[in-house]
Amino acid sequence: MLCPKDRKTELEMGQLAENLEGFHCADCQGTWIPAERYELWQAAQGEIIPDAQALPEVLEVDFVQSPYDTRAALCPECQHYLSRAKVGLEPSFYVERCKNCGGIWCDRGEWNILTRLGLSATIDRLFTSSWQEQVRQRELSIQERRALREKVGDEVAETVFDLAAILEQHPNGDFAVAYLMRRFSSAGPIQQSAP
Repeated sequence: MLCPKDRKTELEMGQLAENLEGFHCADCQGTWIPAERYELWQAAQGEIIPDAQALPEVLEVDFVQSPYDTRAALCPECQHYLSRAKVGLEPSFYVERCKNCGGIWCDRGEWNILTRLGLSATIDRLFTSSWQEQVRQRELSIQERRALREKVGDEVAETVFDLAAILEQHPNGDFAVAYLMRRFSSAGPIQQSAP
């Protein structure tokens, strides 16, 4: 079986996890996981439901996206194109999977990251529309938070984030949000009357 990315290196069998063997490329350092091996290993892990919102904003590990991550690839087993699923971290990366046979490709370092994040046993869920929607919502939220920090500074931004978390949990939080919106409406701030 040849590496799906460099298309010339013979894949060698190796151990990915306890009771899970895959095929490793000595050239690009990627890993092919046949569907039947993964499914047996996955079943032994128990039911795990991944949550994109629970992922860290930035990877706190020494990870550099593989230059092969953006390269289209063919399944080394059945020669169908591999589809990609965005994991939704920074730096972002994609896991690939064959829609025909179900095999999984991880570029250099990606399996280790998935394992650290608790996602290695739920790779199939990363390809669902619900996961990808969570990833999009999470990315928008991160962009929004960064923009707020740039506009008002870290101290005020942290206060706003804390207040938002409190109001989300409060049964009348929407009333407080409406009050704040009126205070800062396009008509300008509400004038305080003198005591």
